[in-house]
Amino acid sequence: MLRSLLAILAALAVAGTAHAQGQGRGGGARAGGAPPTARAQAPKDFTGYWVAVVTEHWHLRMEMPPKGEFAMLPLNPAARDAANKWTPAQDAGGNECRSYGAASIMRIPGRLHIHWTDDNTLQIDTDSGTQTRVLHFGGAAPADFQPAWQGYSVAQWAGMNMGRAGRTPGPNGNLGVVTTKMKAGYLRKNGVPYSENTRLQEYFDTFTEPDGTSWLVVTSIITDPMYLTGPYATTNHFKKIPDMQGWDPTPCRPDQPR
Repeated sequence: MLRSLLAILAALAVAGTAHAQGQGRGGGARAGGAPPTARAQAPKDFTGYWVAVVTEHWHLRMEMPPKGEFAMLPLNPAARDAANKWTPAQDAGGNECRSYGAASIMRIPGRLHIHWTDDNTLQIDTDSGTQTRVLHFGGAAPADFQPAWQGYSVAQWAGMNMGRAGRTPGPNGNLGVVTTKMKAGYLRKNGVPYSENTRLQEYFDTFTEPDGTSWLVVTSIITDPMYLTGPYATTNHFKKIPDMQGWDPTPCRPDQPR
């Protein structure tokens, strides 16, 4: 399944490249003018309130996964050993948010609020764990940036260079995000670890059905040379809601699903 997903992403990248070349010929800033902002270039609107719709792995996301449940995770022996030794007491004293980091927060049931904080910064607030993700368009993480639960996220619209990962996949509406400099955390709340060397690649897309229902789809690919034997890919779905109905900010809860 992972090989198929990567093949699809590679094929879609070709469309993104063509789009970028077209922009270079006719789009972008006028000669001598300021470059367009990320907000001005946005091919789709990702802003608003969204609620998670759990369509798979229900027992691992809506319920507290039991200790030793590693199904579908490409873990190496070091990761399994660390998870088998995990106890809830390890998450006390400032580590309560280990399972709410950027590599796992989109899997936790809850609501998102996506909004622009300025013309080149998109923010994602979560009510589960009361976390804040900041997506920076352009540039890389500052050299003195210290690891944090949500790390440092660099965002690009489809067709623009994403560095080591190549180009973001088309169609034009996709948003690509690369997150690094995360604190070590958990892929699951039962102590399955990821390290500070983890790299999170995400692809966001949104579409509206004929009945007016809008969806946000987030595909995540996690790589970690310390604990994973290969990439770990997931897809998460969110339905748009008209306002902040049901918005329920909660602290990090290591022993509960959200």
